[in-house]
Amino acid sequence: MTMTPKLLPLALLASLTANAAPPEAWLKVRDAQDRAALDAIAAEAKKTADAKTSSADAQYRAALAQSMRSEVAMELRDKRGAGSAAEEGIALARRAVAIDGKNAEYHRILGTLCGQIIPANVLMGLRYGQCALDEVSKAIELDPKSSLAWLSRGVGNYYLPDSFGGGATKAVDDFKKAIALDARNAEAHLWLGIALRKLNRNAEARKALESSVKLNPRRLWAKQQLEKTPEK
Repeated sequence: MTMTPKLLPLALLASLTANAAPPEAWLKVRDAQDRAALDAIAAEAKKTADAKTSSADAQYRAALAQSMRSEVAMELRDKRGAGSAAEEGIALARRAVAIDGKNAEYHRILGTLCGQIIPANVLMGLRYGQCALDEVSKAIELDPKSSLAWLSRGVGNYYLPDSFGGGATKAVDDFKKAIALDARNAEAHLWLGIALRKLNRNAEARKALESSVKLNPRRLWAKQQLEKTPEK
């Protein structure tokens, strides 16, 4: 079967939420790539979500925790772990959307999770690719000023081949849009650097990555990306 553009990866990560930022402790362990601590956080959030099944926010926060687990697993090249965490998060995010379908961030996290599961197993693109595309698009429709939604779209375009309408050049435009909406979005600067490096614009890439590290000096992955980026 030929995979169509709509069935390719769209979004890979979650970061700060526009509704209510995750506790600082969550961000610290994400930035430190502390998987054991993230596992504990996700388990506690899932317990709360199961106890508060009518709370969209509880479902969302549990989904966000799983997305952060998936993100770090992928950074550490554990595709199986990344896929497993994303799959757990999808069910939670779908509950949040079912409770409150007008919340842009709930759609964004669902699209992000659907995208995160694909790199772990590309065949899952046939099942989750459409979800990733539709949900991030819905998030932007509901809140076109969401820096995070544009960031998620940019990551999707980064992984979508040029021949299918994506590519690094389009991703750069999305990341710049995310930064224009929120100049302190460290993840947008991080991904802008990664996309610019892919385009062999290394000097610009380093500048973007340096901005990301400056905004969030705890983020190990940003430092790792900066270290591997040539100066020219």
